[in-house]
Amino acid sequence: MDGVRGFLFDLDGTLIDSMPCHHDAWVAWHARRGLALDADAFFAATAGRSNDEILADMFPAASPDERRAMADEKEQLYRGFAVTRLALVAGAQAFVERALRGGLRLAVCTASTPENMAMAFARFPIRDWVETVVSPADGLRGKPHPDIFLEAARRLGLPPAQCLVFEDAPLGIEAARRAGMGAVALTTTLPASAFAGYPNLLASAADFRALDPLALTKEDHHA
Repeated sequence: MDGVRGFLFDLDGTLIDSMPCHHDAWVAWHARRGLALDADAFFAATAGRSNDEILADMFPAASPDERRAMADEKEQLYRGFAVTRLALVAGAQAFVERALRGGLRLAVCTASTPENMAMAFARFPIRDWVETVVSPADGLRGKPHPDIFLEAARRLGLPPAQCLVFEDAPLGIEAARRAGMGAVALTTTLPASAFAGYPNLLASAADFRALDPLALTKEDHHA
């Protein structure tokens, strides 16, 4: 992908190893309500989506205030788990530091809530690594819509074709495709087979230790 100048990182499951905490929070949230949960199917269908989008599908008759209260409860459960368990994905800091030394422009593009982002940014120097953070809190549609990635490219002053997306969810890879961007899949949440068939996928990796940021800027892709 010749000419890549910007890296756009998802947060949960990509830069931070938070998905086990989200998993446990959703399991506890369903259990409180006595709701059955097929965890594998649920997380495959919802990874990368905002809480409001998830809950609107689950409870179409609920009011926005009711959905907000349900989402707040789930995120309180998440933060209860994350406060002691949150960690960076292996190799993330070294990868980012190499990218910065190579002159890459960086952004975070996430469906996370402001409160959860604040927890992650307080614990790790992520906010110092990136020029901007884009999320549905900015009034944008969540993934698989391309809005968040396109807004990040706009803020960085880069054309979409010069941006490479790092994601742990198929919906994020699809959002990158719709934005005209190449993508790298982190298999922290789902196996590599979950990302098969995306024409914009450059690579899949268990974490960042096997990835070379400068080599990725030269990979060819077809978005």
